[in-house]
Amino acid sequence: MERSNILGVMPVKRLMISMGVPMIMSMLLQAFYNIVDSAFVSNMKENGEAALNALTLAFPMQMLMVALSIGTGVGVGALLSKSLGQSDSEKASRTAGCGLFLALVIYLMFLLFGFFGVKAFIGFQTKNRLIAGMGADYLRICCVWSFGIVFFSIYEKLLQATGRSAFSTVAQISGAVTNMILDPLLIYGLLGLPKLGVKGAAYATVIGQIVSFLAAMAFHLKKNIEIRNSLSFMVPSAKIIKEIYAIGLPAIIAQALMSVMTYLLNMILGGISESMVTAYGLFYKVQQFVLFAAFGLRDAITPIVSYSHGMKDKKRIGEGIKYGLLYTCLIMAAGTLAVELFAGPFSKMFGLSGQTRELCVSAMRLISISFVFAGANIAFQGIFQALDGGPQSLAISLCRQLIFVLPAAKLFAVLVKNGSAPMSLIWIAFPLAEILSALIAFLMMKSTRTKLAV
Repeated sequence: MERSNILGVMPVKRLMISMGVPMIMSMLLQAFYNIVDSAFVSNMKENGEAALNALTLAFPMQMLMVALSIGTGVGVGALLSKSLGQSDSEKASRTAGCGLFLALVIYLMFLLFGFFGVKAFIGFQTKNRLIAGMGADYLRICCVWSFGIVFFSIYEKLLQATGRSAFSTVAQISGAVTNMILDPLLIYGLLGLPKLGVKGAAYATVIGQIVSFLAAMAFHLKKNIEIRNSLSFMVPSAKIIKEIYAIGLPAIIAQALMSVMTYLLNMILGGISESMVTAYGLFYKVQQFVLFAAFGLRDAITPIVSYSHGMKDKKRIGEGIKYGLLYTCLIMAAGTLAVELFAGPFSKMFGLSGQTRELCVSAMRLISISFVFAGANIAFQGIFQALDGGPQSLAISLCRQLIFVLPAAKLFAVLVKNGSAPMSLIWIAFPLAEILSALIAFLMMKSTRTKLAV
């Protein structure tokens, strides 16, 4: 079986697993070393909980960085898969080249922000000078050296778009292992290295990202034989960039909404107590471990359905939708069970105590109710992206991350401040938002399948 044809000839049920498992492992590793970063930082002998709070405040901008990078990569990958499905290798090569040009532009944006915008961004979220200083130090390093995560996001999607997701996983693993090894060495100053604290966590992160980028680039140049690599293909094409962002812009906005949601939630929760901000920040890292599995499978769903869409193969499109939703919901059900069973041990691992620990445990137990619905929403987003349904994908993101969750969280926060409700009530905003969004997504998918007759 030709590798260049695997997206069009392997049975969808098996293809979804063969592509999805490496992508899920890749995303889980990314979530895992985010958790490891937080674990090492929170267990610092001095100001560990303050340092964890600082990372929470920096996280929305890191998410925005990932949003622009991965969202652009989603557009590049989907357009490339569709072009290969149409046997248009010239367009596929130009799509890859434009993707790398856009990566350079994105990096330059965050480089400038790292020099000039970090202090104000952190300062808006807290008046605690210790936390603000640590947050600014951490975020500045992550932005100035962000070329690793930006270019890796593009090369990762180029490998996934041709069905070579195993190589993107190897690249992800190499960076994750590098990060986890360097974390204790640079944070605590082991083996004669300087004790850098929060700055050490940042340097470990960016070095790991650079290792992943270099590995993914090497795999792309060697394995993606369908794509020609030349500086001439990196000359920007307005037509191709428009097509990339017709697919990728909704994905960028979807990812960016996570950043906006977290930023605004930090402000809402900070109005109640710093303990709630810390508890939510830690829960978010644990939640990522589950949600990133759904993101990994979504990244398999999109090229499979997109390639089939390019071939105009309605049967394979239908099977891609069916098995994508089924496998995602099964994974999220397992994630729900794991978080419910191990909420207590997870919180202990980060050295939390008192009210912060209680709030973190309650967040895990209440928000995890939403995981299956969140997984369905994530799968629907990938399906719509593959079927040129950018607006529908964006609508799902707006519903689950802005329209429903923030007003509900604000309302519950008012009740908590008035003393008429327990602090844990605010976590109910998340299941409420995911359930309502899933209902809307189902109705839009039903309409799309009717139009496509699949």
